[in-house]
Amino acid sequence: MAVSTADPPVAAVGPAGPAGPVRSGRVAAIGARRAAGRVLAALARSIAIVVPVFVVATFITFSLRSLSGLSPAHIQLGESATPEAVHRVEASWGLDRPFLAQYWSWFSGILHGQLGRSWANGATISDLISNGLAVSLSISLYALLIGLVVGAALGTLAAVRRTSWIDRTITAFTTVMGVTPPFVVGIVLVTVFAVGLGWFPAGGYVPTSAGFGPWLGHLTLPALALSFDVIADVARQLRTGLVAAYRENYVTGAIVRGLSPRRIFLRHVLRNGAGPALATLGFRFPIIVGNSVITEWIFGLQGFGRFANDSAQAGDVPAVQGVLVVSIVLVVAFNLIVNVVLARVTPASRRGV
Repeated sequence: MAVSTADPPVAAVGPAGPAGPVRSGRVAAIGARRAAGRVLAALARSIAIVVPVFVVATFITFSLRSLSGLSPAHIQLGESATPEAVHRVEASWGLDRPFLAQYWSWFSGILHGQLGRSWANGATISDLISNGLAVSLSISLYALLIGLVVGAALGTLAAVRRTSWIDRTITAFTTVMGVTPPFVVGIVLVTVFAVGLGWFPAGGYVPTSAGFGPWLGHLTLPALALSFDVIADVARQLRTGLVAAYRENYVTGAIVRGLSPRRIFLRHVLRNGAGPALATLGFRFPIIVGNSVITEWIFGLQGFGRFANDSAQAGDVPAVQGVLVVSIVLVVAFNLIVNVVLARVTPASRRGV
């Protein structure tokens, strides 16, 4: 009886076999590396722009003293000080040195976190700013969060129900919100929700050590007053981006393939249409910081904006310079974060658009 010496048949290994998980793991690793590369490339491009902008901005900021003609002697000695006394005070502050030498000394201090000393009381400006910065940052970030959440909800609803009465109502509502000054909103909020209903404190600030609830309660009305512009901008930009995305061919193809409306919105429309709404946050942040001056005054808050206003009125140039530098750093850092998020989220950034 003959015995067959042929090898037994070998089962083919398909995608469900051992090679499937390995291949999918490699694809996932490649995708992760590409995503990280896109984020790093966006970060590198942003830093390449930010560094020279920061240097130029600080140079212009430092030039304020020379352009203003103000002197610490006028604050410490008064307007009737003799020229000899003025020169003596200015020399003690190092203002008799060449301009570029003063700038380099000041800029070097910034790189080490030192913003100089106040002309008014000689206190360290970094300490003076830090006292109010926590208040203003808490309110500004809270306002951005409210604006992002509410604006995204309104913009999405308007885009999904485009050309309907809901869309027209939201458009009209956000238009009114966008043109209403924050100080008017603040006064109305205090009158209705603080004085009338008693739901929130009328003003003041408590640290987080007093409890999360009281801290959040004192921030809510100022943040709402600052959030109206953000809500309006995010809603308008998101609606425009989503409506444009709905008209693209890839959405038509997804409908033909039988994908559900929810999946089409989340996987195709939202990621392609959210770019303008995210980008507007970077533009809105410095506006919120600027508007905080009046808002903090209405709500009795001693924040970053209030300190900037008081320093400018007192002619305390180093304090004003410190405020501007911190503002520049905050705006640049926030826009860097927005650019990185855009590079990670929006498909247009993946294609290098």
